Amino acid sequence: MKIFEVILSKSYKVKIQAEDTDSAKEFSEFFTNDISDISTTKDREKYNFVIENIDCKLNECYEIREVYENN
Repeated sequence: MKIFEVILSKSYKVKIQAEDTDSAKEFSEFFTNDISDISTTKDREKYNFVIENIDCKLNECYEIREVYENN
């Protein structure tokens, strides 16, 4: 099989409960990972937030190239 490097860009819509817009932005960026909530119960209790839903809205390839490796 051939080997390829693929550059992707992904966009998500995140529904989150938080104290204010700055917290919602910060926690959405920090505690999400490829349609996963990576926050722990301790994080949610400490920072007082809940990520309710993450929905992938865009998954687009921007560049792809075949990789030729010397064995």
